[in-house]
Amino acid sequence: MNKALSPLHKSWITVCLFNFFIAALMGTILRYGFVSNIPFNFKHLTHGHSHIAMLGWVYLMLYTFIVHQFIPQKKQIFTYLFWATQLAVVGMMISFPLQGYAAISISFSTLHIFCSYYFALLVWKNQENNTLPEKLLLKSALVFMLLSTVGIWCLGPAVALAGKHSVFYHLAIQFFLHFQFNGWFLLAVFALFFKYLNNLKAVINLKLFNKFYSSLIFATLFTYALPVSWYVSHPALFWINVIGIVLQLVSFWFLIKFILPNFGLIWKNVTTTIIKKIMLFTCASIGLKILLQTTSLFPEIASISFQIKHLVIGFIHLTMLGVVSGFLLLFLLQSKWFPENKLIPWGINICFIGFLGTEFLLFIQGGMFYFQFHQIPYYHLLLLLFSCFLLLGITLLFIGFLSNLIKNIPIERPTN
Repeated sequence: MNKALSPLHKSWITVCLFNFFIAALMGTILRYGFVSNIPFNFKHLTHGHSHIAMLGWVYLMLYTFIVHQFIPQKKQIFTYLFWATQLAVVGMMISFPLQGYAAISISFSTLHIFCSYYFALLVWKNQENNTLPEKLLLKSALVFMLLSTVGIWCLGPAVALAGKHSVFYHLAIQFFLHFQFNGWFLLAVFALFFKYLNNLKAVINLKLFNKFYSSLIFATLFTYALPVSWYVSHPALFWINVIGIVLQLVSFWFLIKFILPNFGLIWKNVTTTIIKKIMLFTCASIGLKILLQTTSLFPEIASISFQIKHLVIGFIHLTMLGVVSGFLLLFLLQSKWFPENKLIPWGINICFIGFLGTEFLLFIQGGMFYFQFHQIPYYHLLLLLFSCFLLLGITLLFIGFLSNLIKNIPIERPTN
């Protein structure tokens, strides 16, 4: 993560952070919708928020990191493809809040999918000079990205054959989300992490890595049985998910054993207090994610948890903001791509407050509904308040990065 960043990639990061800001703004407006009326269709805005967060922020940030770290011969086609993908993101940013799923938004979503296919092909052909761990993780991440889109292509036939409320339709959505979050996003993050270890000249125990990798891949496949069990009743699905959860625990045990001998080297290269905070925060988020998934070993929790929207939203935000975005911000700061100014620590700390506040409220309220207690007093107002903290923190990160770019633009002075 310590390679010098080109001006081109700085512009890409600026775009990614702008998308992150827009996603946070949409999320805050959605929270405001529970306090007062908003001039948007709530469901349409929700679609816009989720698409920009996943495809505008996470996808394009991973795109930037992968091109920068894994493609030694930078080709112009990656630049053209980045801006074509961002065009699709802007199209979704405008069309989803206005019309939801309709001709224009579906067209831009389809453009994004075809751009992702071409990106996977280009990376597969052009990545080189990488050791086995990061190469294997990167290729697997790309395969899961392609696999996840099968769910999207099934949506049309699902609606035509059975309707939007059918089991087929819901399974297609869960297929896409599961293999995006737990396949493409998570494996891409791990690929970048192992690339970072390789750059540090860390000790690579291939035997441990192979155990970690194999168990993680099978865990990702088998745990899809849980969302399937929400819509299809069959005892085998519960046991398939149990195997997946056990394999996930095993995979992270091997990961810990892999990291421990290199922890001193990793910690020594963490240069600032704020980076240490993000590292601990991200590790805690991963631990909490695994713990929450492990609770699905209890049949009653596995069958009812998805019915409580507070728990579902809390888990999605834990994965997207705590784990994936936590890693992305960690990579950004550790690579010194962010400026050394006061806005960045302020932005990160305010994001922490917003994230922890919203997660606490969502999970506590979800737990109270599970045990049939009443709603927390001023629940929606408090959620809005902490969402504003998140928005403010992300805004400071964006302004901080942008101000550094402006400062470093060379100015041609007239000569006498």
